[in-house]
Amino acid sequence: MTTHQAAADATGHQGATVHVTPGSPGALAAALAAAAPGGEVRVAAGTYREALRVDRDVTLRAADGGPVTLVAPDTAPALEVLPGARLTLDGVTVRGGAADRPAVLLSGGATHWHGGGTACGRLEVLRDAALTMTGARLTGAALAGALIRTTGAVRLTDCVLEGAQGTGVVVGGDSRLEMTGSRIRGATGSGVRVRENARVVLRDCLIDGAGRSGLLFEDGSAALLVDCRVRDCGGEAVRVLDSSPVPRDADPYEAADTAAPAEARGGLLLYGCELTGAGADALHVAGSGDAVLAGCVLRDGGGSGATAGERARVRLADTRIVRTASAALTAHGTARLEARGTTVRDSAANGLLATGSAAVRITDGEVTDCRFSAVHAGGTAEVTLTRLRAGRTPEHGLHAVADSRLTLSEVHLTDCGMSGLDLSGAAGADAAELSVTRCRNGVVAGSGGPVRLTGCTVTDAERAGFSFGPGGEAELDGGRVLRAGTAGLVVQDGATVRARDVEITEAAGSGMVVAAGAAPHASGVRVVRPGKNGLIVDAKGAGVFEDCEITGPGYPAVHLGEAATPVLTRIRVQDADADLSTGDGAEPEVRDCVSWQVKDAHWPAPMAPVPAAATATAAPGGTPATGSAGGDTTTTAPPTEEDLDELLGELHQLIGLDRVKQDVASLVKLMRMVQRREAAGLAAPPLSRHLVFAGNPGTGKTTVARLYGRILAAVGLLERGHLVEADRSALVGEYVGHTGPKTQRVFMEAMGGVLFIDEAYSLAPAHSSGGNDFAQEAIATLVKLMEDHRDAVVVIVAGYPMEMEHFIDSNPGLASRFNRTLLFEDYDTEDLVRIVEQHAAAHQYELTDAARATLAGYFDHVPRDGRFGNGRSARQTFQAMTERQAYRVAENDAPSEADLRTLSQLDVPELDVPETDPAGPGGPVRPA
Repeated sequence: MTTHQAAADATGHQGATVHVTPGSPGALAAALAAAAPGGEVRVAAGTYREALRVDRDVTLRAADGGPVTLVAPDTAPALEVLPGARLTLDGVTVRGGAADRPAVLLSGGATHWHGGGTACGRLEVLRDAALTMTGARLTGAALAGALIRTTGAVRLTDCVLEGAQGTGVVVGGDSRLEMTGSRIRGATGSGVRVRENARVVLRDCLIDGAGRSGLLFEDGSAALLVDCRVRDCGGEAVRVLDSSPVPRDADPYEAADTAAPAEARGGLLLYGCELTGAGADALHVAGSGDAVLAGCVLRDGGGSGATAGERARVRLADTRIVRTASAALTAHGTARLEARGTTVRDSAANGLLATGSAAVRITDGEVTDCRFSAVHAGGTAEVTLTRLRAGRTPEHGLHAVADSRLTLSEVHLTDCGMSGLDLSGAAGADAAELSVTRCRNGVVAGSGGPVRLTGCTVTDAERAGFSFGPGGEAELDGGRVLRAGTAGLVVQDGATVRARDVEITEAAGSGMVVAAGAAPHASGVRVVRPGKNGLIVDAKGAGVFEDCEITGPGYPAVHLGEAATPVLTRIRVQDADADLSTGDGAEPEVRDCVSWQVKDAHWPAPMAPVPAAATATAAPGGTPATGSAGGDTTTTAPPTEEDLDELLGELHQLIGLDRVKQDVASLVKLMRMVQRREAAGLAAPPLSRHLVFAGNPGTGKTTVARLYGRILAAVGLLERGHLVEADRSALVGEYVGHTGPKTQRVFMEAMGGVLFIDEAYSLAPAHSSGGNDFAQEAIATLVKLMEDHRDAVVVIVAGYPMEMEHFIDSNPGLASRFNRTLLFEDYDTEDLVRIVEQHAAAHQYELTDAARATLAGYFDHVPRDGRFGNGRSARQTFQAMTERQAYRVAENDAPSEADLRTLSQLDVPELDVPETDPAGPGGPVRPA
């Protein structure tokens, strides 16, 4: 049919269908002219080289589903919709004349577009134009894939915008954009840029591989993202330079109803989103930006997880931040950062870094496995932590410097390589119910700021429980110190300390140590079974000590150095060899002090005997340790062969590691044989106790190293058998002359025990060219120290098998000292399941048979690549199962105890698999 025939057919028939085929120039334009208002043009498959300007209501539909392509004859738009028109496009693809110019220009009217899309040039929606686009593909644009600056509504559903040489979508002015189920891939600039007063809503969308930021927000813009994913961007996943504020009634962090709203009214709201693989921060909010994240995941970023800078405000609820290259949470300037129910794990720096005048509040959170301190505060930052669990870091749990302030409530710190809480500069802290467990030091306050500790507990510190340095005022009200490695409470010269109602139990050193020149005030302090003195006041020390009790000390209960002048009032001493020893010139003022069951007593016995029940304290095994009439105390016996058998039993209870267990048992037999030969006066064969632990991460190397040290102590080859962990950063300095002392300091900490150097191969990289790397100096220092202290320290170096071979071969001194390697093999599926069961039993969970079978299938399919962590992966899987179980059980209004304890196959996590649909990612899969 010719153009003239099409026009003739349409004449006089409103709404009639016009058919057009490619061929003659201007065929489509003529067909549009011939169509009556509201009519339909059926377009045969083919390419039409013309520019269309639509000024009426019309439908342009590809006939029989064939491909229809409209190609601009020059650089003008191939399709333009004018004000007042209503255009429906079905299956039409538009190709502009140039990639950096508009292919489609919607300057008014309303356009409904199904299928097809653009193949060259951008889509522009301007003025008051409205657009509804479904199932379209936009490709081949430069500068921007789509430019939206309109007062009309724009909705994109199930669309794909791909390969824009610039920004994917730019939204400005007063535009309102809603995208659902759409994908923006491979933009060389940002994926989406929102400016001025624009509002965008994205639901179930993917922004993938943007060259810069995944989403960029500026000016007074606002956005709502629900169940979206932003991944593998060159810059930040989400960057906010400025935004409008979040309305209080729409704030999921403030409102009781946390369901996602229907529209974006202000600020940036993210619900259930994943920000992964960013080249910089996952979320970066600056200026006056305002962002709230609820139920989101931020992981594997090249910068921080979430950063709040300048005047920004960021709030996180029930969000997980995993594996960040910088601090997981960062706040600086005058920013405000709040997090509730948020988990931070595997940060390559701090868990939280707060500087400037930032204000940070974290509630019901967890921060673990950070390379630096879990929380670091500097400047004048104010950090409030409530019900936070933090630990497993080689540095401090909480570290405050400069003029920063910490407010802590029910914070639990565990397994910190340095101090649980460390204050320096003029930093201050107000802590209630702080708990510090298995850290090198408990609380170290060497700052000039005010410190108040109420009801705090320090357990199993390697060194002192509480240590107060010069310059500040500290108040210790209530609290306990259990099994400190040195002293329970240390007060240095210049510190102003008041301690009330504190209990110090089984400190390896003295209970309270007062340095020369210090003068604390202590009342109601109870010291039970210290290894040395209950109270020691160094030369020229002073202070007031009243209503204190010292039971079962290893040395005299109170020792005063030369010229010490403390005031001792109502001090009670029980079960001691002596109550008081003094140096020359000591002049204590003693008032109403008494002694009970003391062999060498300076102070009188109380008027009535103190009942044993009043002073007995449970020993570690649960048995009360009470004094006898003769003044002897029950102490822990030195290691014996029975203890050695228990340690070997503990080793053999470890899951897997059959080869390692056999090697350690053989070493123990060899050591005992050497001891017997020496006892018989025979020459001992050469014996190297230093070991190489070769294996992949999570195979139990650190656990076995700790047991090995205890075993050596049990057979009498080490004095203490404690473990000191170190890596390259702990040994290698940053400038000339720094490495030697740094390595020596770490080595001396391990005297009498085991120095465990993880990733030791990093001291001698396979492709290193030397240069300014001081690692060789660390190795040389280490070799010399091992020779000088060959009987006092055992060194274990650990790492990947191949890399460890290169490391040992890198220095002749290492090769001669490390002649035995223990190979830690990867756990098989059965071992991994048993490890999960072990964690479950320890936390009062039970696995169903179906859960075990599903778990075995899960581990069978887990990729054994560089991210696989063996035992660590099993622990993380258990944690994931408990989280999934918690969400599942939460739906039950009245769960039974069995519901709370049971882990079923539904709680086993799914495995992520690569995408199979080119238009979108594949779903998760559960192994059969």
